[in-house]
Amino acid sequence: MTTKQTISLLRLVTLLLLCLPVLNLAWRWYDDDLGARPVTQATHITGDWAVVFLLASLALTPARSLFDWMPLVQIRRRIGVAAGLYAGLHFFIYVADQKWDLIVVALEIVKRFYLTIGFVALLILVALSITSTDGWQKRLKRNWKRLHWLIYPGAVLAILHFFIQSKANVGEATVAAGLFAWLMIWRFLPVKLRTKYLGLALLAIGATLAGFAFELSWYGLVNHVDPMRVLKADFDPDLAPRATLKVLLAGLLVLLLVAGRRGAKLLWTKRYIQRTIPSS
Repeated sequence: MTTKQTISLLRLVTLLLLCLPVLNLAWRWYDDDLGARPVTQATHITGDWAVVFLLASLALTPARSLFDWMPLVQIRRRIGVAAGLYAGLHFFIYVADQKWDLIVVALEIVKRFYLTIGFVALLILVALSITSTDGWQKRLKRNWKRLHWLIYPGAVLAILHFFIQSKANVGEATVAAGLFAWLMIWRFLPVKLRTKYLGLALLAIGATLAGFAFELSWYGLVNHVDPMRVLKADFDPDLAPRATLKVLLAGLLVLLLVAGRRGAKLLWTKRYIQRTIPSS
């Protein structure tokens, strides 16, 4: 298969995978499988997927570097646009839940902090989705890169919105924050350390500690929970897997996948040499 065919297939598979969550949501709505409050459930589901795709789009740069596979950069735009579309659907369903009363929606956004930051994150994602095309890149020139740096504050606002709307149970938000920390720490690591096993091990630990700090800060500062209770819960096997453990496992999984990829590549190269170069 040529590189062009590989990229075309990868784009097609990516598009299908990006559509699966909304298709599943539509089926669950049709099948009356969204619980007693289907609109609220649909709002949460679309918001969750917006965060997932946002993190996935940010993950493609380190993935390209770690797995040394160029076609990965070809799907970054699609995943980023999907994050914007799911965020837009998330807002659209919320407006529908308010019976399309835009005045009420505007007042709620102004009054409620978590809605304010969520709306700002939405505006950022929509702006980046609209300007993601080659045409806009040519029009904006150097300003295009500057504009798309907004993806980082946009992600911070989206995750903060996730934390606040999660209220008492911030497990999923903590995982999202920990993974975002991994992605950001990777970008600040020295270039040589980014692809080393030591760097990946440090990343796994650093992201886990960051996730724990986010969790501790939320429960301590917002809910006034004793930090020792949070620490004990994180080490309680009956409550496993806790959010911080999931972040650690995700970091270790990346390390194992990189090791597997490099091992397979080394084995293939060795066999190729043995087949093509006759031994004397």
